[in-house]
Amino acid sequence: MTAYFANALFDGESIHQSVFFQLENGFITSIETNVELDALQKGTTHLDGLVSAGFIDTQVNGGGGVLFNHEQSVDALAEMAAGHAQFGTTSMLPTLITDSMQKMDSAANAVALAIAQDISSIVGIHFEGPHISLPKKGIHSAQHVRSISDAELQTFTRKDIGKVLITVAPENLPTDIISELVQNGVIVSLGHSAASLETTMQAIDAGARGFTHLFNAMSGLTAREPGLIAAALNDVRVSSGLIADMHHVAPYNCLLAYKCIGPERLMLVTDAMAHVGSDISTLPWLDSTITRHDSKLTLNDGSLAGSCLDMASAVRNMYGCIADAKTAEVSIAEALTAETQITDTKTAQSKMNEATINEAKETALKNTLNMASKVPARFLGLNNVGTLRVGQQADFVLLDDQLSVEASWRKGLLLP
Repeated sequence: MTAYFANALFDGESIHQSVFFQLENGFITSIETNVELDALQKGTTHLDGLVSAGFIDTQVNGGGGVLFNHEQSVDALAEMAAGHAQFGTTSMLPTLITDSMQKMDSAANAVALAIAQDISSIVGIHFEGPHISLPKKGIHSAQHVRSISDAELQTFTRKDIGKVLITVAPENLPTDIISELVQNGVIVSLGHSAASLETTMQAIDAGARGFTHLFNAMSGLTAREPGLIAAALNDVRVSSGLIADMHHVAPYNCLLAYKCIGPERLMLVTDAMAHVGSDISTLPWLDSTITRHDSKLTLNDGSLAGSCLDMASAVRNMYGCIADAKTAEVSIAEALTAETQITDTKTAQSKMNEATINEAKETALKNTLNMASKVPARFLGLNNVGTLRVGQQADFVLLDDQLSVEASWRKGLLLP
């Protein structure tokens, strides 16, 4: 039995103060709130900050200096996991960008071994392609973009590789195949696509239930051609991944996605390359080079090439977008209210404003943390992580006042 006292703990619904919780065999066995620190038994570890569920990233191309397309092995996965663990990621899907059938099988084999050996945070695999649209391929290799064959079907439906997420262009994958994949437990997400709204909706009707890196590499929203973006913003059956690095998506569009989709279906992803958790600045890719410029990755021609975003930074960025907007909305509302309440003193009005703004900021924080944990857990069908409750797996992070990660735990074990 291991015991902790946290200054604050977010369980997925509420932020509790002065929390004592215990773990056994990797699971949470008890949680008590409003506990006096002085009354705790010896051996209790004090966590000075906010404890929240571990972050879950469904799109991780690389980390720790390793790119999954370049190396498919258990050691490579361990390096990727370690690179992201320091930023709060306790569950992840290593992601293979469009590549050969041989690379796909090699990636699946590596993930199967990692899961069998319980290698850190690996819970499945994300195949981003190869069944995508050439006009929307982004940095994906045109050479390997192709229609589906029996070989890919067999790999996608393997039962030893955990949760399987695939990104497809619906115009490049028949709806009966989508239905077959979904019936076999594969999670189908739409992206790298120039599909019309009609084709997109047919894919959703067939069982697709996600959109990959919303706003990027997908048919745009225009007056008479709604495209993928309109479906993502409107259809309550689907969830969307969002790269909140402030380069892939403008802050105002991050806020738009939040308002339209809501915190129950919008999830943060990194789309991280090998640079995260590493000091490398350049990385070869096809016939070009991916170079890091501060918080941005580009190819030689200046186009975006994945990200060097980590989940903790994604949380900070998204919280900033939401909290600033919430504060502005509250301030405007209170100013209008004050016009009709001239009997209130300035002091009372100021206190009310401060309390209301603080409440709005707390809501923004809770929703943002859920977008990094609870929402992706639900999307992947991971029932024992994503929230902190008795009986749940003890995957959690400790955050400071700036939402930087102080430490991460998976199955109750402190990650290196």
